[in-house]
Amino acid sequence: MALPIILAGAAAVAAAVGGKKAYDGYQLKSEADEILERTKSRYNKRKDELDVLNKVSEQKLERLGTLELNIGKSFGEFKKISDELLKQLKQKDNKDLTLSIPKNDIDKIEEYSFSTVEFLGTVAASGAAGAAASFAVYSGVMAFAAASTGTPIAALSGVAAYNATMAAIGGGSLAAGGWGMAGGAMVLGAAAIAPMIAIAGFAYANHAEKALENAKKSRSEADKAITKMDLIDKHLSNTNNYVDKIHTSLEKINQTFNEYFSALKELHQKIVVLGWGEDISDNSEKSLRIINNGYLLAAIMTDIITTPLFKIKKVSEDGIVEVEKDSDEFNVLNQEELDNVLINKEKEYKDFILGV
Repeated sequence: MALPIILAGAAAVAAAVGGKKAYDGYQLKSEADEILERTKSRYNKRKDELDVLNKVSEQKLERLGTLELNIGKSFGEFKKISDELLKQLKQKDNKDLTLSIPKNDIDKIEEYSFSTVEFLGTVAASGAAGAAASFAVYSGVMAFAAASTGTPIAALSGVAAYNATMAAIGGGSLAAGGWGMAGGAMVLGAAAIAPMIAIAGFAYANHAEKALENAKKSRSEADKAITKMDLIDKHLSNTNNYVDKIHTSLEKINQTFNEYFSALKELHQKIVVLGWGEDISDNSEKSLRIINNGYLLAAIMTDIITTPLFKIKKVSEDGIVEVEKDSDEFNVLNQEELDNVLINKEKEYKDFILGV
């Protein structure tokens, strides 16, 4: 066989082999492209869904915290005008007007009201955002710390204690920007919602096999991240459910409390501010009944608000709280205690309505 013919044949084979490799390389890179595109799509879809849920969680906590702060402020005003009214009535009627509600319940209401004032003072000093969402968690944590250490909330409500408490429940200290965190960070703890994966397009390696290997690695990482997001979704949904239950219960009871509060303000205006003295005996009995009933409702709401949203692992002697975490580093929801307090306080409220 002539040499040129042999060389020509070899060249043809080489071209065919080269063409096959080029085609295979193209196929592998196309497969890598397809895997990466599907991975990005799945990941981004799940992340967008979780972002929506996280925003919902933030809004629910903000709504609950706003209600709890307003309730706490109204308790302070209720006590102030109740004390003024009772003092005026005792002077005019010469009667020993005694409330039937236990003093320890009044003290607990007063401590809760004070904690809202302290909290709002800390907010004003720091110029922080997202305060109400934080308070939905903070109120129960601080009340638990006070009960555990025997130290009044007033002594635990300083900025230093606040910083440490917020760091424990996942928000981070004020210096670390903890106030500005999303509601989900409050619910889950910072570690749980930290960026889990960043799936970005990668440059093709020199070899198609490497591109495919990288794409498969991204797919595996995305699968793990999506599994984590599924857990977060479940945890957020469960927490949101309890936040809704607490808000519904408080809103209903607070509506009744405000009816007594309004009646109390009218009596206070007439007797204390304007100094009307007619029918003082009737006003004494009426005032005492309104004040007692208002305090009864306030006590019910205080018990609900000061039940921690998350389980407390331990409290140090100076009131610094550590919240219990599960194996996924999520704050453990205080389900059993929340169920008990919601059921029992709902019954107390119904008994109250039937008894008035």
